[in-house]
Amino acid sequence: MSFIASRSALRAQLRPSFARTFASTPTAYAQSLKERLSELIPKEIENVKAVRAAHGNKSFGEVTVDQAYGGMRGIKGLIWEGSVLDADEGIRFRGLTIPEVQQKLPTAPGGSEPLPEALFWLLVTGEVPTEEQVKGLSQEWAARAELPKFVEELIDRCPNTLHPMTQFSIAVNALNHDSAFAKAYSNGVHKREYWKTTFDDSMDLIAKLPNIAGRIFRNVFGDGKLPSIDANKDYSANLATLLGFGDNADFVDLMRLYITIHSDHEGGNVSAHTGHLVGSALSDPFLAFAASLNGLAGPLHGLANQEVLRWVQKMRAAVGEEPSDEKVAEYVWSTLKSGQVVPGYGHAVLRKTDPRYTAQREFALKHLPNDPGFKLVGQIYKIVPNILLEAGKAKNPWPNVDAHSGVLLTYYGLHQQDFYTVLFGVSRAFGVVSQLIWDRALGMPLERPKSYSTEAIKKMFEGK
Repeated sequence: MSFIASRSALRAQLRPSFARTFASTPTAYAQSLKERLSELIPKEIENVKAVRAAHGNKSFGEVTVDQAYGGMRGIKGLIWEGSVLDADEGIRFRGLTIPEVQQKLPTAPGGSEPLPEALFWLLVTGEVPTEEQVKGLSQEWAARAELPKFVEELIDRCPNTLHPMTQFSIAVNALNHDSAFAKAYSNGVHKREYWKTTFDDSMDLIAKLPNIAGRIFRNVFGDGKLPSIDANKDYSANLATLLGFGDNADFVDLMRLYITIHSDHEGGNVSAHTGHLVGSALSDPFLAFAASLNGLAGPLHGLANQEVLRWVQKMRAAVGEEPSDEKVAEYVWSTLKSGQVVPGYGHAVLRKTDPRYTAQREFALKHLPNDPGFKLVGQIYKIVPNILLEAGKAKNPWPNVDAHSGVLLTYYGLHQQDFYTVLFGVSRAFGVVSQLIWDRALGMPLERPKSYSTEAIKKMFEGK
């Protein structure tokens, strides 16, 4: 039995799978996410108090001047509950690796990848949800999905030359108009209750993202006509339908995998940290996540996946179909010698192949093993790390998540590369807002680190 086959069999044994469609009537009451969270919060408040009492005066470690100039790499200064990134092991979502998430979280009927609804429940509670809890969450999001009319008109008035990520940010910002948190705060709600309306806003935000993304996609790349959300379908199936790919079951399953693995990557990356920072000012989840999207739009963050694909396509045009390893290596060296980086390789934290890359590779081996684009990506994977090590260009010469996602989307016909970061944005909302909910529940303060000027640093160490 192959590794992929044996792993698929293991998943089937370990994880729940929906035996009924989302349209079926639950046979028993399924506790809602908000109800479960209300039970967990008092316990976690006491847990945090105990941790601070026992360890509050202990040091995480020294901070060097180089770290201050170097993007604060390696500085330990954030609390992020949903995920922790290990340099060798990769990401863990509430303690679960990506393979464990794939094995344990519920799937949709006929699907093989975890449902993002289940991943969100895990991020918020630290618990693997039941099938009924996931189904209830999916139906709640469908019920909350409708956009205010003025937000639809705002998107429709954007010129199709305006980048999709800019339109995405505009629309999410505009949802602030109906923020439950902003209204409650204005009415003087007690700070112990902040988490409740933050939760409501977060649920509304996630629920409305497919309609926003779909409307932008159809306006910019299609005829502007948008189908309705189907309450009997899961989140990813609705997103795929809004984009025009709902009839392709494999693409729908890819969306489930894509959202899951792009959802969270601990708190220090640009989009996560930005959302946390803006949220710490008690900006509502819509404003906080819109700020996250503006960070995600940068070429050193979420825009990287389309840069990878463009580089691979240029290579393919230059070296032809089924190139030799020597030709691929020559192209890689020419990229480095021209002063450019090899996109999709290296990571600020990881020191081994990104498990998110591996998950996508396994999906491709199962669904598109003979695709020329996938074959070239695999060939690059075999060649690039040794070249980067030889050139001394990276502490981590291994591929990250961006090295693979573009070729999968292209295979299924989603060629509109300017839209790829929007899909990343839909995914990243899960991690950002799950932490915002806990920030408000735990009473996390305004973030305000200390900064120094270069002259101040010189004086600080003068004569030492």
